[in-house]
Amino acid sequence: MPKTNRDKELDKMYRDLLETRDSMRSANKSDGNRLLTFFIGLLMLGGGLFMIFQNISVSSSWGYGGHFFSIGGFHLSNGLIMLPIIVGIGMLFLMDKKIFGWIVLSIGIVIVLLSVMLTTHLSWRTTSAYVFIIMFGMTAAGGALVLKELFRKD
Repeated sequence: MPKTNRDKELDKMYRDLLETRDSMRSANKSDGNRLLTFFIGLLMLGGGLFMIFQNISVSSSWGYGGHFFSIGGFHLSNGLIMLPIIVGIGMLFLMDKKIFGWIVLSIGIVIVLLSVMLTTHLSWRTTSAYVFIIMFGMTAAGGALVLKELFRKD
């Protein structure tokens, strides 16, 4: 029995439907692979950064010698940098307009945080070349995988 135009159109639609289904399946597989690649990259990046931060020693010289900094012959001691905090707290309790007390207290907190940060020293612990390559290799590869999946153009 010869095929009519209607049968040919149905056959063509059926083939198109099968092609669409197959392309959807392959797209779903690649989406799963992309998500897996992203999370593997994230784990590698986190692991590498963790290893790097484990090999950094942090020390502070704050409080040693009793001086934060000196200008000429004038030395500002560590105890003296606490003065704005004490004055700010007093102003909060004594003044009606509390905004000035909050400003002085905030300045005091910033001065203390800066003094601690400025006297902090970071040093690298001795490690083998193998561990060094693993740490930075994992960080670089993980970061590359994450960026690749984040900025993929599909």
